[in-house]
Amino acid sequence: MTLIAVAEHERQYDERLLQRLQANREELAERIARATPRDGAIEPLEGLVLARLSSPSLPLPSVAEPSFCVIAQGRKEVFVEHSRYEYDPFHYLLATVELPRFSRVIEASPERPYLSLTLRLEPSQVTAVLLSAGYVPRRSSAHALDVSPLDERLLDAVVRLVRLLDTPEEAPVLMPLVTQEIIYRLLVGEQGRRLCHLALRGGMPSEIASAVSYLRRHLSEPLRVERLARELGMSVSSLHHHFKAVTGLSPLQYLKQLRLQEARHLMLNEGLDATSAAFRVGYQDVSHFNRDYRSLFGLPPARDMQRLRQELESLAVSTN
Repeated sequence: MTLIAVAEHERQYDERLLQRLQANREELAERIARATPRDGAIEPLEGLVLARLSSPSLPLPSVAEPSFCVIAQGRKEVFVEHSRYEYDPFHYLLATVELPRFSRVIEASPERPYLSLTLRLEPSQVTAVLLSAGYVPRRSSAHALDVSPLDERLLDAVVRLVRLLDTPEEAPVLMPLVTQEIIYRLLVGEQGRRLCHLALRGGMPSEIASAVSYLRRHLSEPLRVERLARELGMSVSSLHHHFKAVTGLSPLQYLKQLRLQEARHLMLNEGLDATSAAFRVGYQDVSHFNRDYRSLFGLPPARDMQRLRQELESLAVSTN
């Protein structure tokens, strides 16, 4: 085969590959749109969440669950501490540890709504795939959240997962198999090391996961890092080092962000004032709370609530 023939063969292969990728993206968007006729999120199969939004959203706080996230249409950005992650139909996001974050949809319209899929990942599933593939889970210091290109094999598995919505009687048998394939594709991709955070419980990542769970359960209580380290069988310096390597935050920074996000939720959704919200989430000094709040959200509590409510009203008017 001549060099010209080889080049032509490669060109044709690339064209076919691009056509398959585009067809899969279009099918994924069409199926999610059909399953979500109105704005909001649904969980049609256990562990599989589909979302639709017809306009850009405000930056909203949440705690990222261990999950694999794909956008079929639109764009989204996620902030963790000082890091920003943006993804779209050409990229996926993988989160392997519960992390406080802000996220917002930055591209959506009634004509082309934001459409997404989130697949929750269980440690037992990841461990089973790792062992079946002959991998030995090792301690990893890879950050617990990142974005990577969505390749054709991974996208194909995602489309086959969503097709199960048309045959729910087959989902109990086939969904675990497709989920295993998705985990395997992630494992052999550039985020493979990150999956170690969800693997065997005996490693360092499981100790950090235990620390995260402890902080969430004891949100409003004073943090005694020495006690937490002792319960995990770690030194204080080791806890700080490994916790920050995985989450990007120290335990105290992580707890502070959780408290501030919960306080913001209480003020916005339950109508609490700043003082009541501060005490509810564990602050003893309202002035300290106000300083931390402004540092994280850019405005003092009262002005932030006013801005959020005005923006929510504007969004509601624009979508009606």
